Amino acid sequence: MLAEMNESPTFLVSDIARRMRYMFDSRTRPLGITRAQWRILVSVAIREAPSQSELAEILDVERITMCRMLDRLVEADMVERRADPNDRRVWRIHLTERAAPLVDKINEIAREFERDFVTVLTPEETAQLRHLLVKVRDGLKLEDDAQRDLKKAAGL
Repeated sequence: MLAEMNESPTFLVSDIARRMRYMFDSRTRPLGITRAQWRILVSVAIREAPSQSELAEILDVERITMCRMLDRLVEADMVERRADPNDRRVWRIHLTERAAPLVDKINEIAREFERDFVTVLTPEETAQLRHLLVKVRDGLKLEDDAQRDLKKAAGL
């Protein structure tokens, strides 16, 4: 029974994610940026000036945690906060000129990394893996959204 757990989808996904984080971090460490910072920069790059709160929700972190991470990126001149023209309480996040080449470089590393970790699969298997992972992720998101709606309805 315990031996079977070692090959359960939950265990495998967790183990693969841990190994991938370690390997990815070792490739990006020379650039002086963390995986969390990379995720923020990419999220800002693909969205039109998201708010701090939107980024926190997208990346599934607490707002105060996002604020601290953004503070470090502002200090490193990677992002800047600009007041929302329609709501003074909202800060919109923008990439700086300094961040754009770094985002490009890390995205290049991410593409190379993905090619490296799927080398044991055929192109068809890679496409199937991507399809199945998206399906599982979207199913989990639906479940998560339903739980959030229940809590909101209950006033929690």
